[in-house]
Amino acid sequence: MKYRKSNARRRHAATGADLMLAPAVMAVRLPILAAEATATNPFRTETTRAVAEKLGAAAEGLAAAQFTLLKSAWTFWPEVLSGRVPALVDGSAMRQAAEAALKPAGRRVKANYRRFSRS
Repeated sequence: MKYRKSNARRRHAATGADLMLAPAVMAVRLPILAAEATATNPFRTETTRAVAEKLGAAAEGLAAAQFTLLKSAWTFWPEVLSGRVPALVDGSAMRQAAEAALKPAGRRVKANYRRFSRS
């Protein structure tokens, strides 16, 4: 059981570390967005990309959170009948849903950080 907890802590730390890169990505992206806002170019590639990846991450995170809650609801009665405290009752289902919802945003931020650090 301890092995499982350490892996979970490692995953949480990785997601948190990915999200900590968000200020750096914003600092690089804001001047690009400002330049695109003043330009007469109708093809604002960075603006379009920023909006699309935020909407994609939100949709993916929402679906992952809903799937996690559905899984917890599906296992409610088997957990009760086996004598365990159900995940929906002890709060671990909500924690798992929040982690699942944040994971896509963390992946997008990390990918943007890598992309901006290369250029």
